[in-house]
Amino acid sequence: MADPGDDTSHVSEPLDLVRLLLNEVVFVKLRGDRELKGKLHAYDSHCNLVLGEVEETIYAVDDDDDPVSRKSEMLFVRGDSVVLISPQSPHGNPFCPAAIIRTSSDRIDDSLVRQENKLAEAVAQQVYLRAMSAKNIKVLAHEKRKGESALSDFAEYVEQQQNLRFPVSRQTNTATATAVADAEATATASSTAHPDHHEELDELFDNLDLADTAPRIPLKDLVLGNEEDTFQKLRDIVVDRIEEGMGETVFELGCENNGESMALSLDEWNSAYERLADVAKSAGADCELLLTKNVGGKVEAEGTAKANKSEKGAGCNGKILIRRIPTNVEDVIETRIAVVGNVDAGKSSMLGVLVKGDLDDGRGKARVNLFRHKHEIETGRTSSVGMEIMGFDSVGQVITSDTPGRKLSWEDIGKRSAKVITFSDLAGHEKYLRTTVFGLLSSSPNYCLLMVAANNGLVGMSKEHLGIALALNVPVMVVVTKIDICPPNILEETMTQITKIMRSPGARKVPTLIKTREECINTATQFVSHRICPVFQVSNVTGQNLDLVRTFLNILPHHGRYNTDAPFEFHVNDTFSVPFTGTVVSGIVKSGVIHEGDNVLVGPDSLGQFISTAIRSIERKRIRVPAAIAGQSASFALKKVKRKDVRKGMVVLPKSEGQLNPKVHKEFVAEVLILSHATTIKKKYQAMLHVGPVSQTCAIIDLDRELIRTGDRATVAFQFVQRPEYLAPGDRLLFREGRTKGLGIVKAVGYDPNHPLMDQPAHGKEDEGKPRTGQEVQVSA
Repeated sequence: MADPGDDTSHVSEPLDLVRLLLNEVVFVKLRGDRELKGKLHAYDSHCNLVLGEVEETIYAVDDDDDPVSRKSEMLFVRGDSVVLISPQSPHGNPFCPAAIIRTSSDRIDDSLVRQENKLAEAVAQQVYLRAMSAKNIKVLAHEKRKGESALSDFAEYVEQQQNLRFPVSRQTNTATATAVADAEATATASSTAHPDHHEELDELFDNLDLADTAPRIPLKDLVLGNEEDTFQKLRDIVVDRIEEGMGETVFELGCENNGESMALSLDEWNSAYERLADVAKSAGADCELLLTKNVGGKVEAEGTAKANKSEKGAGCNGKILIRRIPTNVEDVIETRIAVVGNVDAGKSSMLGVLVKGDLDDGRGKARVNLFRHKHEIETGRTSSVGMEIMGFDSVGQVITSDTPGRKLSWEDIGKRSAKVITFSDLAGHEKYLRTTVFGLLSSSPNYCLLMVAANNGLVGMSKEHLGIALALNVPVMVVVTKIDICPPNILEETMTQITKIMRSPGARKVPTLIKTREECINTATQFVSHRICPVFQVSNVTGQNLDLVRTFLNILPHHGRYNTDAPFEFHVNDTFSVPFTGTVVSGIVKSGVIHEGDNVLVGPDSLGQFISTAIRSIERKRIRVPAAIAGQSASFALKKVKRKDVRKGMVVLPKSEGQLNPKVHKEFVAEVLILSHATTIKKKYQAMLHVGPVSQTCAIIDLDRELIRTGDRATVAFQFVQRPEYLAPGDRLLFREGRTKGLGIVKAVGYDPNHPLMDQPAHGKEDEGKPRTGQEVQVSA
């Protein structure tokens, strides 16, 4: 290293300028938004520096946060992290040319000072320009807030368009199938005539008994009655709730439908519970007592005993989970959860602990079984979309092996479970972002589990993953891991950061910290609201609060919209070649029903053509089943199809005699919202577009204005660069260039260049969802 003894005044290379700054106060800019100011004691050819009396400033990721400063007596700086070295500027600007070189007149004459200052000014300007060109231009704070504030509103609009793409159809029993079909037809006609129809108000009006029908019998009379008539009516109510909850429901015994208390005594409540259990058994379901108040027992709510003494007239009530006992694998409840978070957040480790049942050793022992590739085991980082399942029986017990340390196969879990949680373990490293985005969109998750390391906070790719989940309008729950090794003050800072981000205009969430079983059950039953964001603090080594996570997953209500009455549509997420079976495709059934032996079309290929084939066999969770319905993940073995002829992003559609091949398109029109972009977006702009399992580069061929910026909402015409794809109006999309740039909704497939978007009148809210002339091309299956 050079030291103050090397006192020569010759300047022949840029590092000679650094030599002139020895024993001077210098400004050093580092990677990662860090700045140093201190006295330069030594340096070398690799720009390794030794600084004394250092003042370090660390700028937060968010522009709204204040920078953090700290001081050190002596500091060694690695050269690979140095971006810029400059003398301390008298004007507060380290790039000020007048302050680049300050020399002592007693050792260098004035002419040499002027010569070196000119050279220093030129070199400093080049360094500054290179530093700015190498680093992406940062989005201004007000533009960033503009994009965040528009995200929540646009995500809700996309969800409304998705409901039109995949309308809900309730599964009903045989006795009420005809009546419900008529009711749905009436509701469909009504909603078509009145686009502002709100389904959530119907349930509210039903609870208020405002209909012109006969008055309802109070629930109290049904649960306490002894007549056969009341037993059948109570059974009908329980069956309807089970069907509405897709196989399970939480029954609050002690409260009427409108929330009023039944004021039950302890004997009355016990009698009512026995009657409810008999009703559930007659309907082919089991009961699990989750939480009680003023009843006593193992699941009594905390603090109820003290309140019971002060409130003598308090009624007894409790929450009971009623879950249908599956008669076959097709009846098993399925909930898909995407697990995201920054690298080293403990995603795979926690899934290993939840699924296997054994605790981690702190060195990644629990995550080994989840990895798919050798390099993942060696590095400890997930690079692909890993799948794992967790099963619960009809009474809420986790399906685990009786032998400690042994992991059950998917077949064993599927056969013994009444409810299965499917986890998609996604990559946290930035270079695997494309894989993570593909996993989030293609798996159609019902929920998103965001993992945050307590000692690191919500940093790096965690914010990117959270933004994607918010854009997809998927309910988010947060799990803070590694609390056993995190100091209390750092944990408090992490929780403050999570609360601030969740309450920001872009998220609009209400973070709820889960500490007790009562809070866990109450939050899980109310998690149908997108505004609630439960937060858990767990340790995979000590097992702290893992029981709360399991309880929450057990009660987690079904979330998603699927229509079993619509034509069959299946999106391919992955392809396999299985010995003695042939080509296998896996994915999600978006709508309709498919059976073994059905004739189907698979495509499109690079020319937009479809292959005619048949379903050889169907499997769910590696168990063979005769059929698959909307909302289920399944795998199909195809007849006489080679693996090279299928790919991710294809669709499987029904085939009928005399039917033309489905139409595919290279161009489509979408309504988009720009979340983050440093400059403007114009025609010919290209980005990676994700529409469900489809991932392909797209170019903008038309806009409804000259250019768009961050926070703008515009109508855009895209064109696939490589091949046509199967799309339909209502599909949601994400496009990115490195990080996520925007989201949108497909408004029409096909594009007519004779009708440019800019020539068409701007549409308001009253025109949203309506097709535009010359743009829409109907997609027929």
